[in-house]
This record gives sequence, structure tokens and C-alpha cells, in this order.
Amino acid sequence: MNSVNRDFSIISSSAKSLLLMKGHTDIPFARETAVLIEYPKEFYPDYDRRDVTFWARTLHFESRYWSIDQLLSELPVKNILELSSGFSFRGLDVIMKKDAYYIDTDLPDVINIKRDFVYALKSGKTTQGELELLPLNVLDEKRFQEIIGHFPRGEVVILNEGLLMYLDASEKEKLCTIIKKILQERGGYWITADVYIKKKNEEIGIELDNETKTFFYRHNVEENKFESFKEAKAFFRDMGFIVDKEARIDHSKSMSLKYLMKSASLKQLFKMRIVGKIQATWRLRLTDS
Repeated sequence: MNSVNRDFSIISSSAKSLLLMKGHTDIPFARETAVLIEYPKEFYPDYDRRDVTFWARTLHFESRYWSIDQLLSELPVKNILELSSGFSFRGLDVIMKKDAYYIDTDLPDVINIKRDFVYALKSGKTTQGELELLPLNVLDEKRFQEIIGHFPRGEVVILNEGLLMYLDASEKEKLCTIIKKILQERGGYWITADVYIKKKNEEIGIELDNETKTFFYRHNVEENKFESFKEAKAFFRDMGFIVDKEARIDHSKSMSLKYLMKSASLKQLFKMRIVGKIQATWRLRLTDS
């Protein structure tokens, strides 16, 4: 099947459960959006929950979010494109803090719903920059280039979290080729939080529910991960990128850490510790830049 015509819409079905999980954190607008998405039911974060897997995954996604902010905040670039953003509202948070042109993209169904959320979340708030929400299949190069054309002159930062593990090797290569062309033309960086290496959940001490297991199996999530961080660096190098900087893991912003500590046994915490790092967030630049 041609990758541009491939139906990725089923991937977005995971966005709601992820958002409700993030509603237990301080990620900007996550809790407010969890309230909106659950309406007319009420959403209450359950901090009495003692579920190691839930809090381990919440901590992971929370830390991953902040890792992108960490690498983004160091750059003076005002043109920012986020790929497959789901129900993350980083763009709204950014334009409330600084004069930036932020384009938020995902599949049409997500973007259509997200526009309503942004309208509600922006109500009564002052913004300094501009935010666009546009539909995009990341493998559609023509549409990708059209969207880049919306930016004013200057370098661009392209960022993503929760995308590459849904792409096979050839699709990753195609995405790299598209982004490389854009950075050659405009200059800038690519920040990706999707540098995952293969580790069985049992090794980490996490037991996923059947729905999540089925979802991962259907989309070959484990197969699409890298064998090692060394392999990941080699892959990006072959595609014309080098690691400009890696985000530091900083749990000080992660409110879910204390709930994980309350829920896990010493044995479980030790197991997580010895497994080590399974994900990294890298800021990439072109090899010849």
C-alpha cells in the first residue's frame, strides 16, 4: 500500500486514554482537556490509585513531554511545527508565553476535535503568538511542504512525540528524507522524543492491559523500535542527521513520581532501575549544517 494513502486513523484511538492519564499531571492543559473530553461525565484525577503500571507509564509520558520543552526552550527559533500531536496542547502553551508561529498537525479527525478544545481553552486568555491547527499525514511530502510554506522567513523546528514507533523502516526513511529537505531549505532542528529501544514490558516490570497489548501488536510498536541507541544514532546519521543534544531526564517537574514511589515495592523499583534507559529525546541537526 502506498504510504501516503495508508489509513493511520486508527492510531488516534489511543489519544483519549493517553490524555486521561496525562490529566493526572501538570502538563499544560492536560487536566482541563480531560475534563472536556469526559463531558458530560466528570473527570477527577485518582491520586489514591495504587497501580504501578499506571504510574510508571504516567511518569514516562510526563517526563517525555518535559524533555521536548527542555530542548525547545534553548532555541531562538520562532517557527515551530509539531507532527502527530494528538491531544497535546504544547502549541497553545508556547504562544501564550512568547511570540512564536506554531503549527500543530495530526490526522483530520483529531484536528477537527482539537479545534473545539483550543477554542474553549483559549477563552479569556491572552496570546503572544499565532497557532494554526492543520491536518497532515506526515508521509505526504506535498502537503508537508505546503504547510511549511505557512511560516514566515527563518529557521524552523520540527518536533514530535509518539510517532516513529508507528512507522516501519521505509516509512521512517521517507519521513527523514522529507524533514532533511526542509531543513536544507530553511535551516533549523528536529526534536524527536521517539528514540525507543526494544525492551519487553516484563523486563521493566510493567504489565499492560489487553487493550494496550492488542493496540501495540496491531501497529507493530515493538518491532518498529530501535535495537539500541547506537543503532538509532547510525540510522539518523545514514539519513543525514547528527545528535545536537540529548535531553536530560529531569523528574523534578514530574508530579507522578511520588505516586509511583507510593505504589511500587522495593523489588519493583529495583527492577526498573537495573533495566535502565529505554527512551531518549534528541535534538537533531543536519550533518552538513
